[in-house]
Amino acid sequence: MKHAHSPGRLWRSLVDEASEPYRRAGRFAWHFARGKLGMDPVFRHLLEQGLIPQQARVLDIGCGQGLLASLLRACGARDVQQRWPADWAAAPLAAHVTGIELMERDVLRARAALGDAAEFKCADMRRAEFPPADAAVILDVLHYVSLDEQDEVLRRVRQALSPGGVLLLRVGDAGARAGFLISQWVDALVTWCRGHRRTPQFGRTLTQWIAQLEGLGFAVRAQPMSQGTPFANVLLVATVRASA
Repeated sequence: MKHAHSPGRLWRSLVDEASEPYRRAGRFAWHFARGKLGMDPVFRHLLEQGLIPQQARVLDIGCGQGLLASLLRACGARDVQQRWPADWAAAPLAAHVTGIELMERDVLRARAALGDAAEFKCADMRRAEFPPADAAVILDVLHYVSLDEQDEVLRRVRQALSPGGVLLLRVGDAGARAGFLISQWVDALVTWCRGHRRTPQFGRTLTQWIAQLEGLGFAVRAQPMSQGTPFANVLLVATVRASA
């Protein structure tokens, strides 16, 4: 493989491409985009493993300032396509993203950066209408609401997903006590720094998360997703079972 096609080099280009639109939303938005995309392993993992299908209707719940939408958009750039690594899954081209975010400030940043390249709704996931989707993404969000409310959100996501659709859910494993406590503390600090009110955090063990999803008709596989960090994060790849 030529050096220009190396995965690391392409990933850095994708981070640059996906972060650039946030200059229009202000210095904080741009720096946050670069830091989050560059340091959080989940974004690169989604692309490498092909977890978001091509032409997918993507529902991003708790989308923040729309980083996933910007990253998926960047995948369609011609120079990116020419350098796409052979050992990665196919690029998730032509995805249509609907983002739902509670914090109006983040929604405004998303709209300022991406315009009509994606649809962003300022709404509470507990009450927002979920449009039909082929892939739903919920990263580090459900712990802000009670266990009963988590169950209801997951039930409605299951209803919104098409046959064979996938839910990409990252959670903290409450069974890994040290890592889970660290993630709670960091999450509270980041929330405060971004000007948001700290809210209670409701966790479950990995076994409990999997059991809940399987009860809704998902086939689930768990993938550690805190590489390079002290957290206890796990990505649950939950696919709607054919018989569900």
